[in-house]
Amino acid sequence: MTAKVLDGKATAAEIKAELKERVTALREQGVVPGLGTILVGDDPGSQWYVAGKHRDCAEVGIASIRRDLPADISQAELEAVIEDLNDDPDCTGFIVQLPLPPHIDTDAILELVDPAKDADGLHPTNLGRLVLNVNRPITTPLPCTPRGVIELMLRHGIELNGKHVVVVGRGVTVGRAIGSLLTRREYNATVTLTHTGTVDLDGILRSADVIVAAAGVAGLVTADNVKPGAIVLDVGVSRVEDPVTGKSKVAGDVADDVAEVAAWVSPNPGGVGPMTRALLLQNVVESAERALA
Repeated sequence: MTAKVLDGKATAAEIKAELKERVTALREQGVVPGLGTILVGDDPGSQWYVAGKHRDCAEVGIASIRRDLPADISQAELEAVIEDLNDDPDCTGFIVQLPLPPHIDTDAILELVDPAKDADGLHPTNLGRLVLNVNRPITTPLPCTPRGVIELMLRHGIELNGKHVVVVGRGVTVGRAIGSLLTRREYNATVTLTHTGTVDLDGILRSADVIVAAAGVAGLVTADNVKPGAIVLDVGVSRVEDPVTGKSKVAGDVADDVAEVAAWVSPNPGGVGPMTRALLLQNVVESAERALA
């Protein structure tokens, strides 16, 4: 068996094409969606991520609002920037690029974001509403990466109803949020969340219809602990040394040999990553649509 590819690049391109039409419709009604980004310091990785998000905005017609700030900014000064974007009618959604410098209280900063403008979908208010809402339509921003994981499967014709999904990793970005989404009645999956304290991880993985690997441990999921025909999504990111060049390179959580037993595998990079960025844009567009309604 050779696994079929869950192509995040192609699927994200489809979503962005759809969003471009929705942005055009909003512009015709006098509304221009705007994505704000707050970048503190000059970390190259963070700069690269933020630049990519603004390139995505340009593709679909979303306005870009950048706030690039010095690394030594004070807590009060950063909070003032948050309040500025909360009050800015041209900003329909924004993100605070993480990590922030150690002298900044990150939790306090994130909680200051207006939940209606929470482009990442990770504000405590929005996560709480997600947990409470099992049946009704969602009318608040949703966490981008879990939403991207689900959308990637749905758009490849994968049915989630009744599936046993095993999530590896309990981080807030994926692990702690995706179960609340997948167990909503519209998807109706059963979710097991695993982490470093889990006993017999291999056995639990072998019971999974779907594996979402988001631990940030290179090669954690191998062919030996994947059930034949399972669906495997590689979400984790870590850096390993290339034995040939000696240079570090990005690695996912899923080993190459998984493709020999799985039915579907998402590549890393090129799988869930592009989907996360596309769903970030979708959160911004949906916030603009809700504000207009």
